[in-house]
Amino acid sequence: MQQTTRHHDGEDVADSAVQLLRIVRELAAELHPQRTAAGAVTLDSLLARELGFDSLAKVELIARIERHFSVSLPERVVADAETPRELLRALLSAGVARVARALPEAIPFVAAKAAAAPPEAQTLVEVLQWHVARHPDRIHIRFYSETDEGEAITYRQLWDGALRIAAGLQRRDVEAGEAAALMLPTCQEYFFSFFAILLLGAIPVPLYPPARPSQIEDHLRRHAGILANCRAATLITVPEARGIAQLLKSHVETLRHVVTVRELEESAEPARLAAAGPQDIALLQYTSGSTGHPKGVVLTHANLLANIRAMGAAIQADSSDIFVSWLPLYHDMGLIGAWLGSLTHAVTLVSMPPLDFLTHPRRWLWAIHRYRATLSAAPNFGYELCLRRIEDEDLKGLRLDSWRAAFNGAEAVSPDTMQRFQQRFKDCGLRAEALMPVYGLAECAVGLCFPPLGRGMRVDHIKRDVFMHSGVAEPADAGDAHVLRFAACGHVLADHQVRVVDRLDHELPERRVGQLQCCGPSCTSGYYRNPEQTAGLFSGAWLNSGDLAYLADGEVYITGRIKDMIIRAGRNIYPDELEAAIGDIPGIRKGRVAVFASSDPATASERLVVIAETRLTEPAELSRLRERINALAIDLAETSADEVVLAAPGAVLKTSSGKIRRAACRELYERGLIGKTPRSPRWQLARVMLGSLPPVLRRARHYLAVIAYSGYARALFWSIAPIVWTAVAVSPRLSWRWAAMRAGVRALARGSCTALKVHGRERLEDGARPCVFVANHASYLDGPIVIAALGRRFRFVAKAELLQGAVSRIFLQRIQAEFVERFDQQQSALDAQRLVQCVRAGNSLLFFPEGTFTRLAGLMPFHMGAFVAAAQAGVPVVPIAIRGARATLRGDGTHARHGAITVWIGAPIHPRDVRRDAAEDDWAIALKLRDAARRYILSHCGEPDLQRA
Repeated sequence: MQQTTRHHDGEDVADSAVQLLRIVRELAAELHPQRTAAGAVTLDSLLARELGFDSLAKVELIARIERHFSVSLPERVVADAETPRELLRALLSAGVARVARALPEAIPFVAAKAAAAPPEAQTLVEVLQWHVARHPDRIHIRFYSETDEGEAITYRQLWDGALRIAAGLQRRDVEAGEAAALMLPTCQEYFFSFFAILLLGAIPVPLYPPARPSQIEDHLRRHAGILANCRAATLITVPEARGIAQLLKSHVETLRHVVTVRELEESAEPARLAAAGPQDIALLQYTSGSTGHPKGVVLTHANLLANIRAMGAAIQADSSDIFVSWLPLYHDMGLIGAWLGSLTHAVTLVSMPPLDFLTHPRRWLWAIHRYRATLSAAPNFGYELCLRRIEDEDLKGLRLDSWRAAFNGAEAVSPDTMQRFQQRFKDCGLRAEALMPVYGLAECAVGLCFPPLGRGMRVDHIKRDVFMHSGVAEPADAGDAHVLRFAACGHVLADHQVRVVDRLDHELPERRVGQLQCCGPSCTSGYYRNPEQTAGLFSGAWLNSGDLAYLADGEVYITGRIKDMIIRAGRNIYPDELEAAIGDIPGIRKGRVAVFASSDPATASERLVVIAETRLTEPAELSRLRERINALAIDLAETSADEVVLAAPGAVLKTSSGKIRRAACRELYERGLIGKTPRSPRWQLARVMLGSLPPVLRRARHYLAVIAYSGYARALFWSIAPIVWTAVAVSPRLSWRWAAMRAGVRALARGSCTALKVHGRERLEDGARPCVFVANHASYLDGPIVIAALGRRFRFVAKAELLQGAVSRIFLQRIQAEFVERFDQQQSALDAQRLVQCVRAGNSLLFFPEGTFTRLAGLMPFHMGAFVAAAQAGVPVVPIAIRGARATLRGDGTHARHGAITVWIGAPIHPRDVRRDAAEDDWAIALKLRDAARRYILSHCGEPDLQRA
């Protein structure tokens, strides 16, 4: 605290600490009134672990602190803060004077007219040389600042900076055709380093930088797969990571140098430039974070420039445009779409770090205002974040009338989000004609489809039932409550083609859903040094996008994804990545780690399971290993493992060639055999004879009965589950899928002699009226139980990691489940808003607000997502208490036991019935809904209240 208190006297610091703790205590008391005493919160309390702040609660906390102190907290501190003390340091650094937050002043900025690089410039290097020769002092990049104009880079400065770094790389023997990796944040050194690599004819490989200094080591280890796949000779990184990054040399045979930009700039010798051709590789665009089976998209200079010029023609880009971008430079949308596109067309790029936007979205819009920007882009979540986090006071004086193209791409486009965004900011001058949903993919550089300039967003309303049953996008009346809405992503770019095909690769007519394929000069030739993945990428001359779509009037409408991978905040993650990271933990046998998703069709759930071999046996050591593994899982996949199994050597199965047999490991895990040495009947008999024979025999009889029943129940389940899964997967009607699920649950209950009693079904309102169901979560059986008990349709709210496995993904998508992120604060908050819109559209949702369950009995604290959604949507919460499921099948899932299950359905709790004061906001209403639902569930579930602990 010494450094931060130099400009604050003791009273100021103490007063700020008292006020901060009061805000934290108030929110903690609202969340957990029985558990949190007034003095239980200290400056060193852990927000998540000790105070129980979930993602939504932390967002609420930050918002209250910023409102109370009239400050904007530093981005990195907001992202990393784990205790009130860290938030206090941020407050003291930002200043806590009670003054209105100053809004940035507009900067009159008019870009001088200049020509775009002509077609004769066939490489990115030639594009830069062309600009340097004609207008060297023209500003190419400006770094956004709220206090001044910000630093700028001219074309000449970009060229000179790249030359300096190229000389340093050449001194380290970086040659043409070699891969050089970039792991730098958004800064001028990144731009210099990227072009320095190109000047030598080498291949840039962007990697995302570490989010926290404390995570550098684990972060670097995860990049080893990419570095090995591209045979990187050099890694350019930040000084903080340099020392630890040296460890990668032992994992990556080709990696010779780990250097910083400052070290590269020390070279006094001039660089000898290499002449690259249009068909030489200009970029390897790896899927973010994928290190197990790295897929580096090969993009040549010709690919990139064809794409950039086609996109520029579609939006009529010229040197009068100004592009504001917070998009990461390791992502194709930020690197190619924003920067290299601006470079080619002589557009001025205003660059800001991604974290600036994520923590203070208003800065993005004020950057557009200050520089009179005409172009800017964001994924859908960026527009949602603005809607959630920008307050009305932030809009005073804001003008967005210069913004002529607001691109929305890189993830699914929500028509509702874009329409609400335009409505919210139309008084600031944002025109509806500026909204531009677009579509692209890394395998086609970045862009593929753009709508007509100045038209605005076109939304297709189609009949839900017809679409779900037959895959036909039949138009419907916009006023119909039972419609699906898809945003038109426009027409394919010039010189490119698209088509939609069925599973047999037969082209489909318009308004029929199938896989989207494309071809054209932007398309990659394949994945770098990955022939197996490359073979699956193409169907003849057509590139498989991995996305589902339909065509209507020549425009593309994207309806979903079919790629089998885990998707987290723009990152595609493969199991090998986590396996490699865990294998580097001391105490874990390297190469003896299996990561897989264990799906259970009967419960419509999926678990992320880690099996790791170790020779350690002490409980304390094993506990530390589990903590390290979960920390890696959270950092990598933004979710902890549902189960970490630390097993003795030999538990992880491998092929003769040394590959992990994940399917075989999953099978053993689901049978409860991982890490367990099967006990033969002879061994059990010998043990019985060592003790008191009669008691042991009685216990053995009971145990054998449990095993026999469990084996029978498991066999029954596996005879029913595939039939139900198949019926759900292939049935054209949603009603048939639900009928199949209910029939399967009833058959399982009857066959296992499990009595299921339901009380209160008569309390349910008309099935057409939406509501939010909330149920306690004690077992894998809870999902099927609720399906059988309610007798009406709803949508499960499932954790996003369930998208990892094909079995669970197909099943849940076919029953229209909604997926939410549990551990990423920003994305979780955005998902909550999406669920609100889902309920408002007439859908009922089912939440398990505890988030997970354990083997031990007890009702855990509730997350706020369900109740915030109900409060904001104005629909009732229906509490459901399940009793007996945990005893029937405990959290370890090893043995099913014979038992009875009872379900109590409570009366709907409407937001209007708990509102006592017209001034109460949605948060206060959500807290009352949560408390009322929790009281009902506690009174019927027969388990203790763990919130009191």
